[in-house]
Amino acid sequence: MIIGFDAKRAVRNNTGLGNYSRLVVDSLARRFPDNSYRLYTPTVRENDRLTPVVALDNVELCLPEPKRWRCISSIWRSKGIIGQLKREGVGLYHGLSNELPFGINNSGVPSVVTIHDLIFIPFPQFYSNRIDVAIYNYKFRRACREASRIIAVSQCTKRDIVQYYGIDPDKIDVVYQGCHQNFARQYSPAELAECASQYALPQKFVLYVGSIEVRKNLLLAVKALELLPSDIHLVAVGRPMPYFEQVKKYIDGHSLAHRVHFFHNMPFADLPKMYHLAQVFVYPSRYEGFGIPMLEAATCGTPAIGATGSCLEEAGGPAARFIDPDNHRALADEIADIVGNQDAIRPAVAAAGARFARNFSHNSMADNIFATYEKVLAQYR
Repeated sequence: MIIGFDAKRAVRNNTGLGNYSRLVVDSLARRFPDNSYRLYTPTVRENDRLTPVVALDNVELCLPEPKRWRCISSIWRSKGIIGQLKREGVGLYHGLSNELPFGINNSGVPSVVTIHDLIFIPFPQFYSNRIDVAIYNYKFRRACREASRIIAVSQCTKRDIVQYYGIDPDKIDVVYQGCHQNFARQYSPAELAECASQYALPQKFVLYVGSIEVRKNLLLAVKALELLPSDIHLVAVGRPMPYFEQVKKYIDGHSLAHRVHFFHNMPFADLPKMYHLAQVFVYPSRYEGFGIPMLEAATCGTPAIGATGSCLEEAGGPAARFIDPDNHRALADEIADIVGNQDAIRPAVAAAGARFARNFSHNSMADNIFATYEKVLAQYR
């Protein structure tokens, strides 16, 4: 069977949606090698993270055809691609990032869409452009209605799809994503020491990973830092958004600059080492579709603290702790307890994290996605 994918994010994004897209294709291609996997993308550019995926014998990048579509690639991606899918014998099309081409439900091509989150509905204030919110809402709602089946990345996202779009829950499969295999690697003391030296990391630090935007609530961790001993630092890895200036203003106004360290565009190979080096990972986000950094921490065996209110309990596992996203004192108390009891807590967290991470293996994800495909194909037989 030929399976087609919307690969725009796989080619262009090196964060959440891009990582998910590459992981899905790579896992399916290895787990079910008898199929052909075609990645439909409006443009191609160099991406080291995509290279090993397209190097697989059964994976192929596909550009708009006929070539005239390449001048209006956005229209091709939203509608014109359907003709190409039919001409090339695609047996199923998977929109990996919340979207499907207009009219695919009437094309004869079975389809699946992955919905990652509907955060823009309950929290439109987290988005600077209300026009974007309206566009997202229209595209996501239409994709959910026109798809043969829907994959939600968490039970939380499934509940939101049912609540906000009125979709039959029986049409939705929850398929958890895994994280990169490097997070399960055991690094030698020398490798970790080299990483710590390269980034001039403090001996004791709390780690945050994620874009620095208002929804992800990094300021809560900064306020918690004020209540902690001065030898504990905060390391934030992620892309700065406008909210970064608000966080920086607070840091400077409370004489914390020497204790907060920001890193952007960190090589992916170094990220798992940061988790291993940290005493504790914090993710005080107010709302997530899944919260992959919580799973990354669990896989590394790093104690993690998340915020209540969305899906982070699903991603963090039984060893993680959770606090109210407005209670910086509770966050400080949890950090202090974990840092002060590392010898007792860390081995238990590592063991629990390893057990929990097995639920998110790449093979398990591939099996569950393919089970969704089989449900769809059964409708067309």
